[in-house]
Amino acid sequence: MLRNLHYVVVSLGFLGVIYSWVSSAVSSVGQQAHIQSSSVVEEQLDPFSLVADELSILANRLRSMVVAEVPKLASAAEYFFKMGVEGKRFRPTVLLLMATALDVQMPRHHADAAIDTLSTELRTRQQCVAEITEMIHVVSSWRYHDQIPLAYEDMVASLLHDDVLDDADTRRGIGSLNFVMGNKLAVLAGDFLLSRACVALASLKNTEVVSLLAKVVEHLVTGETMQMTTTSDQRCNMEYYMQKTYYKTASLISNSCKAIALLAGQTAEVSILAYEYGKNLGLAYQLIDDVLDFTGTSTSLGKGSLSDIRHGIVTAPILFAMEEFPELRTVVNEGFDSSANVDRALEYLGKSRGIQRTRELAAKHASLASAAIDSFPENNDENVQRSRRALVELTHRVITRTK
Repeated sequence: MLRNLHYVVVSLGFLGVIYSWVSSAVSSVGQQAHIQSSSVVEEQLDPFSLVADELSILANRLRSMVVAEVPKLASAAEYFFKMGVEGKRFRPTVLLLMATALDVQMPRHHADAAIDTLSTELRTRQQCVAEITEMIHVVSSWRYHDQIPLAYEDMVASLLHDDVLDDADTRRGIGSLNFVMGNKLAVLAGDFLLSRACVALASLKNTEVVSLLAKVVEHLVTGETMQMTTTSDQRCNMEYYMQKTYYKTASLISNSCKAIALLAGQTAEVSILAYEYGKNLGLAYQLIDDVLDFTGTSTSLGKGSLSDIRHGIVTAPILFAMEEFPELRTVVNEGFDSSANVDRALEYLGKSRGIQRTRELAAKHASLASAAIDSFPENNDENVQRSRRALVELTHRVITRTK
């Protein structure tokens, strides 16, 4: 616990320095059934294929950004992208689709060449946000839990720092960075990636976007601290759990979606809709992740089945089960160091509607995310419409995924 708190304190201190530096640099320079598509259309619409070319470009840029003067540091930073980027493209996909979904037609008083230049520059900056988001996710997940499997997940540096705090020695069946190279070098690699993200963030020269993404890092640290220092009452409180989940999972994608809208020059109202989409999509994803921790397999999740409960983390299915069986709280308060208590908790969960209610809550958030897209300003452009359908399709995929 003291070691974990040390990493959090280090992250908070580093955040303060980074935010100060970046700010200085910037200043100087319907229901789920309403998914709008038939089963035939759903089969044809693949959100990831719509941005496949851009994802490849983004992946190459990420690899180029981890080049360092010290070979060991470069190898450590590059390690994650070698093993993970190909399968961890959910966030960049969401953000690139959001960029197209909020495409703004340039005023025609500009020459065509000027319009093309402005459009290209905007897209490049939005791609940069996707890159920054992926790096923040990588660092935070590694430092804090290296247990999160997002195919979207499956991006302070998030995946790296998670591994350290959870003492994880594998991720998706591959040796985790801290296990292969040691915790100290792994932490330094995470700090290096975070600094690279901040350099990219400064290049956007947009103080509001800088503030949004700096707040994300603060949220990641806050969420992890909430998880590490919970009281008995907080641990068994659904509202507390959902707030922590927002900080740890949904804040990054929601604020990144908002950043995409702000860069596009969208109104405050539209920017909030983009934020709401990301927030509810992130919450839905994590709730299904909670379910899969009980129903999935180690191979499909890239982590040991029941990893949360074995780490003493109480998630939505157990919280819902506790509402039906209050005596389960006694087991929770005793902790899950013993396999007997784990088995008792699973027995209560099996008798309850905990899994079903968690899926229902995830579907509710997915529906809210879909509704946010439906509320976007009308735009008849074919590419815009297709990207909006793809974002809605992602809400369906999130709650029906099996890994």
